[in-house]
Parts: sequence; structure tokens; C-alpha cells
Amino acid sequence: MTQHDSPTLPEHPPGASRQAPEAPDVPSLSRMTRPWMPALLYTLGFLTVYLLAICTPWGQRAENALFGLGKQGGEEAWIYPLSGSAYGSTPLPPLELSAKPTVMVGLAVIVILTLVRRCWRQGCAALGVVILTTVGKEVLKSTILPRPDLVGAPENLLDQGFPSGHTAIPAALTLAAVLVVSPRIRPYLATVGVLWLACIAAASATMGGHRPSEVLGATLLACAFYGLATWLLPPTAAPGTTRSPRALPVITLTLALAVALVSGARNDTLTRSLVSAATAFICAALVWHAAAGRPAHTARRTGPALD
Repeated sequence: MTQHDSPTLPEHPPGASRQAPEAPDVPSLSRMTRPWMPALLYTLGFLTVYLLAICTPWGQRAENALFGLGKQGGEEAWIYPLSGSAYGSTPLPPLELSAKPTVMVGLAVIVILTLVRRCWRQGCAALGVVILTTVGKEVLKSTILPRPDLVGAPENLLDQGFPSGHTAIPAALTLAAVLVVSPRIRPYLATVGVLWLACIAAASATMGGHRPSEVLGATLLACAFYGLATWLLPPTAAPGTTRSPRALPVITLTLALAVALVSGARNDTLTRSLVSAATAFICAALVWHAAAGRPAHTARRTGPALD
């Protein structure tokens, strides 16, 4: 008697659907909120800079010693002709008296972009970043964050300049613009803003208008408000990761370093020039990382993997 193989059973029951099993009800990527950790880290960094540089004797001595290097004033700085301090010169925004006009023009551009692109939530967030940063630095400087005299410093070194207003403006405007521009040009706009910030931060430090801690504190303050704004935005409205040339971060930071070195250079002291340039480069790197260096969302599976 010939043995027949038993018929192969169907892979699916007759009445069953051949479609993949329905994914369980898990939060999708669009429902996820932005992580709150960056805003917290920037805030902690801001407070750390204030406590170490301003509220300790050795921090005050280290920064006050920079003012003793070279001649007083900014005449020896390479960027002095563009600072607006020289008679008849036009300041590079937002130095000297161009600070308020720069903020007003920046706010107007943000409003126009918001109306054109109809990105209402992003526009409100961008305005909030600029307003909170520029107003917040004045409130912090005048009432909340005092500068105690712990080392018997000369009277001209007792003024409270933490955080720096001139540095806060390009940092805040760059981060605000990132929220409202098209994703295609977002990385390139961040590059332009980072180079602008590197120039202003180095100039503010090397010309004696602000200490390195004040410049760094202003940048951290703007990044903290940007992180808060992107966290509060709905996930679909928050700026996401955009495609850009792989070499763009390296090119941007290399140019930022070059701009910081030139803008922070002085004819009379190498140490002060390098400290100013290093501070400006750190500021540029912080804003680049906040604006274009990290993804907007943490990728997670939206359903079980199918074999």
C-alpha cells in the first residue's frame, strides 16, 4: 500500500485575515513630547557658571585678572573699528547703540515669517525665546543675581554684567529664527547665526565690555529658553531633524573658531585674546548643538517588529 504524505495545513485559518496583526495601542512618535532634559541642563549650566565665576573668590580673581592684561579699553582689539566705539564708526549689530534696533528688526522678521508660513505656534515660541531672553537678562542682572565683592576689587570692576546683553541678542535671534524658517534652510541659517554669535561674543569679551562668564551665561540663558520652548511645543510643531550635508557641522564650527580668533584678537595680549576666542567658540558650539546638533524627538518603535 502506497503511503501518501498528509496535506500541508494552511498557514492561516480559513476565516483569518492575512494582514499583519494589529499593533497594540502604544504612543506613536507624533504623540511624544520633546525631552525636557536639554532645558534643564542649560539651566544648570547657567547657574553653575554664575556660582563658580561670580560667587567664589577665585572665580572673581581669575576674571578680574584678565582686565589687567594689556591696555584698558578696546582700542587694541582688532575688531575695534567695527565696535561703534570709535568716533564716526558704524557698530556691528548689536554692539553699542545698535542693540535695541537689532532686537526690534529681529522681532519684525520673526512676525513676518510667521505670517507668511502660517506657523502660529512656532512663531509664538520664537517670540517667546527672544523676549524672555532679552528681558530676562535685564531682570536677572538688576535684581536676582547680585555680584558680591569677595576680593576687594576696584570700583570699576564691581558692575554686574551677568549675563551679557550683547551676546544674548544674537544667540536668542538665531535660535528663534530656527523655529520659524523652512526645514530646508534651517541648518544654513543656524550656520550664519552661529558665526554672528562667535563674532559678537568674542568682541564683547576682548574689548572689556563683559567677562567670559557673562558672555557664556547669556548663551546658556538663550539655549535654556529655546529648550523650554521646544519642549512645550506640540511634537508635530517642534523643529525636527533635517537633512544637511554631513560636513556642515565641521565647516560651521571651523569657521566659528576662525571668526572667534579674529574677533577676539588684541595687539597687546595673547592670553586675553585666546580666552576671549575660546569663550566665543564655546558659545557658538552651544547654540549650534541646540539648534541643529540634536534630534527633536527620540526615536521609538511605534509597534512590535514583524518577522
